[in-house]
Amino acid sequence: MLRVRCLRGGSRGAEAAHYIGSRLQRVFTGWVQRTFQSTQAATASQNTCAADDKATSPVPKDCLVCSYNEWDPLEEVIVGRAENACVPPFSVEVKANTYEKYWGFYQKFGGQSFPKDHLKKAIAEIEEMCNILKGEGVIVKRPDPIDWSVKYKTPDFESTGMYAAMPRDILLVVGNEIIEAPMAWRARFFEYRAYRRLIKDYFNSGAKWTTAPKPTMADELYDQNYPIHSVEDRHKLAAQGKFVTTEFEPCFDAADFIRAGRDIFVQRSQVTNFMGIEWMRRHLAPDYRVHIISFKDPNPMHIDATFNIIGPGLVLSNPDRPCHQIELFKKAGWTVIQPPVPLIPDDHPLWMSSKWLSMNVLMLDEKRVMVDANETSIQKMFEKLGISTIKVNIRHANSLGGGFHCWTCDIRRRGTLQSYFD
Repeated sequence: MLRVRCLRGGSRGAEAAHYIGSRLQRVFTGWVQRTFQSTQAATASQNTCAADDKATSPVPKDCLVCSYNEWDPLEEVIVGRAENACVPPFSVEVKANTYEKYWGFYQKFGGQSFPKDHLKKAIAEIEEMCNILKGEGVIVKRPDPIDWSVKYKTPDFESTGMYAAMPRDILLVVGNEIIEAPMAWRARFFEYRAYRRLIKDYFNSGAKWTTAPKPTMADELYDQNYPIHSVEDRHKLAAQGKFVTTEFEPCFDAADFIRAGRDIFVQRSQVTNFMGIEWMRRHLAPDYRVHIISFKDPNPMHIDATFNIIGPGLVLSNPDRPCHQIELFKKAGWTVIQPPVPLIPDDHPLWMSSKWLSMNVLMLDEKRVMVDANETSIQKMFEKLGISTIKVNIRHANSLGGGFHCWTCDIRRRGTLQSYFD
């Protein structure tokens, strides 16, 4: 603390003023120098991590997070957990995203565990999948186990949880940034908690970490009178652009986005609204371009069992859900492949998804794909394309709502940022 004795008189007063001025000048000069040095250090640090359009290594050397597309060589991945998975309560948004034949199941078991024997088999399948990924040279990380049956309450709603089975739904990696999706189901409001330990580790390694605005999930976010009674109703409403989620506030699931370098494709769905898409568009601009595409789909929810980009200039397009903007890809010289009809039997429970999980594959690189061991037709399709198939059985895990792409979130792929549409 600077103390000065008050002096009266001309020369002594001038002396005191000069003394105070010189001390303050030194203090101010020192502060400016320290601030400048600190700013320089911060700028240098930011420059180290900043992505340069023409750089071949746009992320820090020791950063664990770097992924620009769905097909570069996979080095590290998060694989979900089936442990403690619970049936979500039968709320309006769950009803709008599930099939009529399973509504009784949700009404009876909402808030309780999925069938224990089924879960046990799903857990074993995912463990084997992890072992196979490790055998292929991929580092595997897992979210924390959590008791999803615990009830919680916010000022706007109350619910129980669901699971941490599908990291693709909640996490989107763009370059060296991990984006946490806000989600749209009340049962998934706190799902991010299972991944926080992992994300903090990635952040400490140099990754960017962004959490999208968390919606209140108040009643206004949902059309409480969404009129669905059959698949025909869904077709009519989807064709009219009507969904159970409104534009009350931004919401989106990460699995409605799929990446191809500088171009990222997204669908407006039952869980992703235009406000959520616009938030992502503004957040990622100008380095990335977010394009809305749509499909003839009675129940759009997550893009990767409808439109799965598997290589540079190569996309799987669901023949039952044709893409309205497919000419965009054809004009760019892309090859559009329609996968064969899935072989999964009708009596196998798929509580949250369609049979088209057969095309929900995980590319380990351009020439290796992880595919369902039971889906021999799609295996042959890949082999004709010159892509080796790594066959894994996750039939019981499929019942929880996802295939290989859903059950994983690729954290690091060896590659650089490129444009495939210029």
